[in-house]
Amino acid sequence: MKQLLQRFESKAPEIIFEWNDSETEARGWVVINSLRGGAAGGGTRMRKGLDVQEVVSLAKTMEVKFTVSGPAIGGAKSGINFDPKDPRKREVLERWYKAVFPILKTYYGTGGDLNVDEIHEVIPITEDYGLWHPQEGIVNGHFHASKPKKIHMIGRLRQGVSKVLEDQNYVPTSDKKYTVADMITGFGVAESIRHYYQIWGGNIEGKRAIIQGWGNVGAAAALYLAKYGVRITGIIDRNGGLISEEGYDLSATKKLFYDRQGNELVAEQMLPFEEANERIWQSPADIFVPAAASRLITRAQAESLIRKSGVQVISGGANVPFNDQEIFIGPIADYVDSSISLIPDFIANCGMARVFAYLMEEDHTAKLTDEAIFRDISDTIRTALEKTHQKNTSSKNIAKTSLEIALKQLL
Repeated sequence: MKQLLQRFESKAPEIIFEWNDSETEARGWVVINSLRGGAAGGGTRMRKGLDVQEVVSLAKTMEVKFTVSGPAIGGAKSGINFDPKDPRKREVLERWYKAVFPILKTYYGTGGDLNVDEIHEVIPITEDYGLWHPQEGIVNGHFHASKPKKIHMIGRLRQGVSKVLEDQNYVPTSDKKYTVADMITGFGVAESIRHYYQIWGGNIEGKRAIIQGWGNVGAAAALYLAKYGVRITGIIDRNGGLISEEGYDLSATKKLFYDRQGNELVAEQMLPFEEANERIWQSPADIFVPAAASRLITRAQAESLIRKSGVQVISGGANVPFNDQEIFIGPIADYVDSSISLIPDFIANCGMARVFAYLMEEDHTAKLTDEAIFRDISDTIRTALEKTHQKNTSSKNIAKTSLEIALKQLL
């Protein structure tokens, strides 16, 4: 597996497109790791301090993710080095998408990611430039769809991704409207944990969880976990945190979900970030969900979660969550994977990629209901974990086993 991994990580991406904004200090990159199957896919993220190496690593992660979610295409990613809180953000995104429009039209499909919203930013901006949908490049490059078939696929993409949730099994509340795109990645992360206990053994109900990040992924994952009977005993966000020995039940977790301002945690008894960051890594818990930015978790934090908190399962809500230089399995990830159960990010957070694949399927009978879409994501994640369990019944080295299965499909 190490030789496979070295080959995959060291191979240069097929395409790196670099952009320098003419009116601000923003810089951006599209990295296409390969045009496997004639196209590549991956979302657009924005954060201050982002660099091309981060985008490369995320593009490679996407390629592995597509072995789980489908379709059989290459991995890609867009990244913009710019402060997402800057009031010029929208203008930067408009110039960015104008620059990358030809790529999006022919062989690259994108979507939302960290600090870039699929529904309110990606879709309306690209539509203004004449793109039928941000996934149009995959429809053209991979499926080579005829015009009638293309109209059918794009219509399903438009309807499915922006679909307002109605089924009370999946919607957080009837008071505010939430879409498939808002909830699906967090749902998949929660499902990966539920399936883990079903496949490897144990009961999810009554477990305690710590959540890192309170954006769409972290908050939604916590909400669904609470629905399964998990107590949320800790939340750490960039502006503060919460620690509760008793834990937040479904009702309390819902309130924290609703009270978010943007993607930030808001609560009356919120601890300052410094205090929360000092205490949370040793707060008792069974489950940890990293769902903030990439490469945040240090070796000391990982050791504390395992030795002091007692965490037994980590599910990757964020791509490349550990602070390793390596893309997939560096020293920290290897330590965690060898010590406890680590559900890799390319399985746990494949929800949005799988939604796109499901909506582009040529099967005209595939339903566009909440239940059909969410059940498909759940089944996809369960199938991937079952394949891993068939090869490795141990609760350790789950991530390395899963990665080996994926790499053998790519190399």
